[in-house]
Amino acid sequence: MKANSQQLTANSLRTFKSEFDTYNWDHITKEIHAKTAQDVEYALANSKRTLEDFKALISPAARPYLEQMAQLSSQLTKKRFGNTMQMYVPMYLSNECQNICTYCGFSMTNKIPRRTLTDDEILKEVDFLKSKGYDHILLVTGEANRTVGVPYIKQAIELIKDRFSNITIEVQPLEQNEYEELTESGLYAVLVYQETYHKDEYKKHHPKGRKSNFDYRLETPDRLGKAGVHKIGLGALFGLEDWRTDSFFTALHLKYLQRTYWKTKYSISFPRLRPHSGGLEPKVEMTDPDLVQTICAFRLLDEDVELSMSTRESETFRNNVIKLGITSISAESKTNPGGYVVEPQSLEQFEISDERPTEDIAEMLKSQGFEVVWKDWEDWQ
Repeated sequence: MKANSQQLTANSLRTFKSEFDTYNWDHITKEIHAKTAQDVEYALANSKRTLEDFKALISPAARPYLEQMAQLSSQLTKKRFGNTMQMYVPMYLSNECQNICTYCGFSMTNKIPRRTLTDDEILKEVDFLKSKGYDHILLVTGEANRTVGVPYIKQAIELIKDRFSNITIEVQPLEQNEYEELTESGLYAVLVYQETYHKDEYKKHHPKGRKSNFDYRLETPDRLGKAGVHKIGLGALFGLEDWRTDSFFTALHLKYLQRTYWKTKYSISFPRLRPHSGGLEPKVEMTDPDLVQTICAFRLLDEDVELSMSTRESETFRNNVIKLGITSISAESKTNPGGYVVEPQSLEQFEISDERPTEDIAEMLKSQGFEVVWKDWEDWQ
């Protein structure tokens, strides 16, 4: 599928890097911490909030206003999305990886058994997930282009596309023409997290492999937008660097993409560093109130963007945060290839926290007044 010309700017060679390079990490950090209570109150009073308002909402000065932020966030979410919550499930296809990432259990340096699912094994996993009611699936692999490159991913999509309304992938960054090829085969959305927007810190955590190329990863959403992919998911891995500054650059990235590829839909995820094989400790801790503040700030910045919460977070936290801006959650997640049926004991990419089965999550949502949506929110509407 060729990119829709209406989505492209006059200068199709321009990417987010051009805008990103005009910002300085340390300056942004100082500006966020310089925000005052008056700035926060001004941001809360605005109906159309800017990135300057967002800085105030993620600043230390906003912490006393967290309850007010939560109430406003909840109201905006209900107004835009109603009492609906989309449920999706990840399915890991492979733990093979050619990168060294300090925070990931699949890192090339970790001496673990490597496994890539066959067609028959994929279908066994799918049968289990369909029995649970899922109609939106996220396919995940390590970044190993030779083993799980475009031909493998395309085959997996074509194998299961008749079983799901929406197929999302979280794999290695690809070229524009490769995303176009996958979209023609049934791809719906792509998640690509920058991990951290701090360029020097990024290099420390990605010393080897294609992922070590900060700029190539940074420009991946541009290639997705030009390829006409329906939805793009962004996020930072909180714990690698200052969560406030990483949140700002995520928001900056989002706003650039919305201006440039205006027909594309967007989602934001909020992964916090979790235990894994390798044991990296967070450089900067993000507490539960910090994460609540971030979620609410994103909802107050943009009432249309979808906000996702994974099983990385605890049962108690997820129960309490879902009404504050979240529009989609995963359940019963396995972060190892074949983890549902084929090989449940294989090594996980990271430890999940909320281990409740799908049925329990669905009941919890219903008890809080939600209608559970198994398809993508737009398709359901």
